[in-house]
Amino acid sequence: MLYGRGTEQDRIHQLLICAREGTSSALVIHGEAGIGKTALLGYAAEAAGPGRVVRTVGIESEMELAFGGLHQLLRPVTGHLDRLPGPQAAALKAVFGLSGEAVGDRFTLGTAVLTLLSEAAGGSPLLCVIDDSQWLDRASLDALTFAARRLHAEGVVMLFGVRDGVPGGQITGLPSLRLQGIDSAAVDALLSDRVADLSPYARDRIVEQAQGNPLALLELPAALTAEQRAGQLNPVTLPAGLSSPASRIQEAFREQIRRLPDATRAMLLVAAADDSGDLDLVLRASSRFGATLDDLEPAERATLVLLTQDALSFRHPLIRSATYQDAALARRLAAHRALADELDGELSGEQHADRRAWHLAAATTGTDEDVADAMVGVAQRAGGRQGTASASAAYERAAQLTAAPARRARLLAAAAITSAEAGQFHRTAALSDHINALALDPAVLADFARVRAIVELDRGTPHRATRILLECVDRIGVASADLGPVLTEAVHTAHSSGDRTLLDEVAARIPASPDHAMARAMANPLAPAGTTGSPIGRAPAEDAGFAERILAGTYGQLFADHRTALDNAAACVRDCRAQDVVGWLHTSLYLLAEAQTSLGLYEEAHAAATEGLAVAEQFGRNHRATYLRTTLATLAALRGDRERCTSLGNTALEYADAHGIELAAAHAHRALGLLDLGLGHAEGALAHLEAARARLGHPALSAFLLPDLAEAAIRAGQRDRAAEPAISLAEWAAAAQHPAAVALSLRCRALTGPEDETEQHFTTALNLHDEGSTQPFERARTELLYGEWLRRERRRTDARRHLRTALETFEKLDAQPWASRARTELQASGETIDPDSLPNALLGRLSPQEREVVRLAATGATNREIAAQLFLSPRTVGHHLYRAFPKLGITSRTELHQVLGRDH
Repeated sequence: MLYGRGTEQDRIHQLLICAREGTSSALVIHGEAGIGKTALLGYAAEAAGPGRVVRTVGIESEMELAFGGLHQLLRPVTGHLDRLPGPQAAALKAVFGLSGEAVGDRFTLGTAVLTLLSEAAGGSPLLCVIDDSQWLDRASLDALTFAARRLHAEGVVMLFGVRDGVPGGQITGLPSLRLQGIDSAAVDALLSDRVADLSPYARDRIVEQAQGNPLALLELPAALTAEQRAGQLNPVTLPAGLSSPASRIQEAFREQIRRLPDATRAMLLVAAADDSGDLDLVLRASSRFGATLDDLEPAERATLVLLTQDALSFRHPLIRSATYQDAALARRLAAHRALADELDGELSGEQHADRRAWHLAAATTGTDEDVADAMVGVAQRAGGRQGTASASAAYERAAQLTAAPARRARLLAAAAITSAEAGQFHRTAALSDHINALALDPAVLADFARVRAIVELDRGTPHRATRILLECVDRIGVASADLGPVLTEAVHTAHSSGDRTLLDEVAARIPASPDHAMARAMANPLAPAGTTGSPIGRAPAEDAGFAERILAGTYGQLFADHRTALDNAAACVRDCRAQDVVGWLHTSLYLLAEAQTSLGLYEEAHAAATEGLAVAEQFGRNHRATYLRTTLATLAALRGDRERCTSLGNTALEYADAHGIELAAAHAHRALGLLDLGLGHAEGALAHLEAARARLGHPALSAFLLPDLAEAAIRAGQRDRAAEPAISLAEWAAAAQHPAAVALSLRCRALTGPEDETEQHFTTALNLHDEGSTQPFERARTELLYGEWLRRERRRTDARRHLRTALETFEKLDAQPWASRARTELQASGETIDPDSLPNALLGRLSPQEREVVRLAATGATNREIAAQLFLSPRTVGHHLYRAFPKLGITSRTELHQVLGRDH
């Protein structure tokens, strides 16, 4: 029975009712120790019914064993594995050790978890209970939260129990419920029903100390003697100095444990040091201290532990913690040594080898090279299973165990690098502070510098990140073979700072060799080709890393070669998924979304940017999240969604201002300016766009916004403020040597140049748009501006042809403000428009997610294939199609190609 939790029980009951109707949900239940999280989760499991619950619980000593929690949760439903798509089934089989293969793409793994839960639900509600999530291994928690964020129509409810105050234990991006202390009426009811023989004075003291914590209300009386329960309490019997009910509960448990016989306490210590709950292992290890199974009886009678035929578990995690912490250091070391010795006789296997190594490490107080070697093996095996957080912890422990300074520095650097790969950037920073960089060889120093720069990007400024990288370059020398990735990263961070002087410093350190041509060109993007060895049209080497390929794609994006940018970004995204390189995924998705936006692939861009933002937020990559918000703000501006554009743009601008990310600030201002320009607010657009340009010291970095700036100045009646941007745009187009770039420059010259050259510039620009055929939105804008000029010249027939083409393109792109402008101009030219005949009318009825699902379904993709691509469950895909068909006026997916054929 739960006391004082009626509101919380009702909320869970409602989630289960919705699950029976096919609606999925997730909820994080959090609060202090003993507040009732586990009890509430138990209520949920009972309400869900037998056979409809899978559960796992985090154990603090198992936090470094990758995927242990996930295996415990999904073991009852592994019979459904064969119903998953091949790559997803393979990912889970690797995690469960069923295939011998390495664990690959964690996004495929997260989707596999979602699909498996959907299959296990099978049309009926399924409850997943994840208790003590703060102690779940990182790899399991990432996979489960990935699935939880993508629940929709599977009939699955995921409940996470999280203890507050545990570093790194928070779960973000999901609905939450914080448990407070129960009210006085519930306190009275609980004590009356469950606690007997308390004097009024003792009762009042316990109520005062417990602060509404249900476990404290039960355990504090248990720590009292009969005399104390009768009222013989002195001021230190229940010390008020303990900071919280949780600490008082733990002290109460210690009092109970201290009353047990010595042999019982020895056996409990071994059980607390163990991470498996294996009763046989605990008995064998405890026998070294003269304890037997009979010695567990006093602890079982006191309900401190729960026993089955082959398992031992503590009734509450605080009992385990109290047992371990109350023991002397020598006894703890002996317990771990006994466990390691017993595991040494177990059957061979990675899991036993890892557990034995951790126990050996816990039993070692000084340095021991053999144990350090064992921990390196743990780290390498964890890294192979994509358990980068576990690998980092193992490398750090190995570093503590070695006496060699150079080896310690290398192992700490490995710990820092793998912690960054795991997204644990606060830990990366802490590890970095303890590394003697002078002891690192050039290759490790280069990797370490890049990790420090990544951390600085998310916690400080890109200017400081660039300085870290340049210091590394100066230390290892420009002739080093390890220099390339460092310089490439320095170019990226210097671009982000918007500081031309800093870019010049980077450029000065880049060797004049073909291997560094791309980095040199990006560091000085408007230099003559002979100066930089311009890499225009040159693809990165087949063995190029992510940084080099992203740089090549960024170069293409910078100089209007958006197809090259798209190809490089798509390849990087694909390889990130295949190789599970999370650290580059959000950056790759950002470049992909930017290229897709330039190419008019707005639905695809929205999907890529949304996924990228989710990944960046999940791993604390605030720097990249800011850029992704500017992309989403730009897409919202194109649609005319003022509220969303303003919210995203201002959020990005606030963070960029605080962290000196001038390029992101410029993108945010540009999105806000584009919104105003589309809506006809030329003065506001001009202010935003000039502010954007002022953020960037290098003219090449501001080229993307110059066409908007020139048009805004002309429409605001400020022709003189358009002249210089048009000149800068022409210089950029000459360097780009791409038809799309020259087309944009000629359009601006048509707006700002002599009147007798206007038509020639417009027509040449349109021909070049056709030659480049990559930017439908920009081509439509040229058509619109040309049509407006023709109508002012009273050439209405000619004007209508161009305005009609512009309107059709804007409608296909769902660029509603621009479509409205084109429609107004077309009507002013004498044409009558039927709103029902607009090409975008049907698809405009769908949500963005429905449009994406419909687009893929029209290609012939199955629900499972669509689910895998969009990281959804097949049931959610089916739900979106079920909702979309009536809106489109169709009854089956075979009709979808007709709808998309009409609209696209």
